[in-house]
Amino acid sequence: MARKKQYNYFQKLNELAVLIQKAAICLEELVQNFSQENLDGYSQKIHDYEHQADAIVDEITNELYDSFITPIDREDILEVATHLDDVLDGINSLTYLFENLAISAMRLETDLFANYVRRACDGLEVAMKEFPKFKNSKKLKQMIKQVTETESEADRLFSRLKKQLFTDGTQVLEIIKWKDVYERFETTINDAEYVVELIGGVVIKNS
Repeated sequence: MARKKQYNYFQKLNELAVLIQKAAICLEELVQNFSQENLDGYSQKIHDYEHQADAIVDEITNELYDSFITPIDREDILEVATHLDDVLDGINSLTYLFENLAISAMRLETDLFANYVRRACDGLEVAMKEFPKFKNSKKLKQMIKQVTETESEADRLFSRLKKQLFTDGTQVLEIIKWKDVYERFETTINDAEYVVELIGGVVIKNS
C-alpha cells in the first residue's frame, strides 16, 4: 500500500498568508478609489478570500488531529494558523463596517492606514514563505522587524487620527463611525504583528 504523502503545514500556512496579502491589496485599492460600486466588488473578493482561508484552517486543524509527527509543535502550528485567519477576518470586517456604518467617503489619510495594513501583510507573506527555513533564514528576522516597525508607525497614525477626530469633529455620528473604523484598522495591524511575534517565539524555541 502506498504511503500517504506527508502533509505540508508550512505550505498551507503560506497559502493563508498569500490570501491575506491579496485581501490587503483589495482593501488598499478600495480605500484609494472608494465608491459604493467598488465597495460591492472588492467586498466580494475579500469575502471569497476569507472563506478560502477558513477552509485551509479547518484542513490544518483536521490534519493535526491525525498527524503523529509535525515539523514544529502542533500547538504552534494551530496558533499561527488561527491568528493568520484573524488578520484576514479583520480586513473582511472593515468592508462590513464600511457597509453597515453607511460610509459614503473616506476621511483624509485613511489611505495611509490601508497602506500600513498592506505593508504589514506583505511582510507577513514573506515571513511565512521563509518560515520553513527559520533556522537559517536572515530574511525571516528582517520581516519580523519590518512588520513590527510598520505596526509602530500605524500606532502613531491611529493616535493622531483619533485625536483629530475628537478635536475637529462636530457630528457625533461621524465620530462614532470613524472611531470604530480606525480601531478596526489598528486591531488588524496588531494581529499581523502578533503573528510575526508568534513566529519569532517558535524560532527561539526550536533553535
